[in-house]
Amino acid sequence: MSRLATRSLIIYITGWQDCNRVKFRTEINPEKSDLRIGYHTSLFFTGSCFSEEIGLSLKRGKFDIVINPFGVLYNPASVADSLGRIIDEKHFTESDLYQYNKSYLSFSHDTSFSSELSEEVLKSINSNLIKASLKLRNAHFLFVTFGTARIYRLKSTGQIVSNCHKIPAAKFERELMDVDSIVDLWRDLIGKIRTINSNIKIVFTVSPVRHWKDGAHGNQLSKSILFIAIDKLMSEDKSLSYFPSYELLMDDLRDYRFYNNDLLHPSSEAVRYIRDFFTASYFDDDTLSLYNEVQKIISATEHRLSGNNRQETEVFKKNMLLRISNLKKKKPSIDLDDEWKYFQGL
Repeated sequence: MSRLATRSLIIYITGWQDCNRVKFRTEINPEKSDLRIGYHTSLFFTGSCFSEEIGLSLKRGKFDIVINPFGVLYNPASVADSLGRIIDEKHFTESDLYQYNKSYLSFSHDTSFSSELSEEVLKSINSNLIKASLKLRNAHFLFVTFGTARIYRLKSTGQIVSNCHKIPAAKFERELMDVDSIVDLWRDLIGKIRTINSNIKIVFTVSPVRHWKDGAHGNQLSKSILFIAIDKLMSEDKSLSYFPSYELLMDDLRDYRFYNNDLLHPSSEAVRYIRDFFTASYFDDDTLSLYNEVQKIISATEHRLSGNNRQETEVFKKNMLLRISNLKKKKPSIDLDDEWKYFQGL
């Protein structure tokens, strides 16, 4: 092969031509939001997978945050119902529970609240409700993630359920919410939220996880309804905002290597990518620096020391205690007591 042909092949393979890189994906670049999240802000995350995944990353980073006090919720009606009960502090009683396969459960919650003892279920549910009510009244941000516009009603009562708890499908009726019903429901709810917290910033997002039981077209139809409903709410209320978690996975990454084996849920790499986009959008440089340092300290507690070299362990211990001490001087409000005790005990 000639030298010229070889050079042309290298240019083709590496994706460079005329010194310009050929792009192989449509990149979405984070824009700095006017809203700022810091270690002084209180966060409330509710809804589908984005709330869970990003919320847990922030919790690990020692932010003041409440995540899904009713468990993971998927549809706008169930999320709205949970927030309404939290605002009203409407406690659950035994009449709100349903017994199935020797377990008590709540159709307003996910399966993590189930138990063979009704009193245990109610204690867990109402304890979370009380804490969530206090947090919502003082939160600076409310992040709401919708997963699907599809709802399930319990035939015997007509109640919209948050989770079917693996009860036979024959017990439920499936419906698809329309745009207007979502907008009407959430318009009223947003007004109600602001009666208890007038300064709260509300951010919507749509989960990129596909609901494949609805089929390809059914999933797209459902997601489209969510997008239009959110857009209508935002057009009516300019204080509302949107975070593009769906677009980041479906348009930016857009490759099955960024999915788990089920080909529906994002992989850990995709979650990190979306999380980093989130922090780039909402954190200033100081907050991002603190967050990264906290993450390193947390990761160090999970680090297994090889061998029994006492001298190396002491050096590692002193280094980590010094890092915690320096971080606490910068931001005393960050709770690293458990990490301090861990390294002290090495």
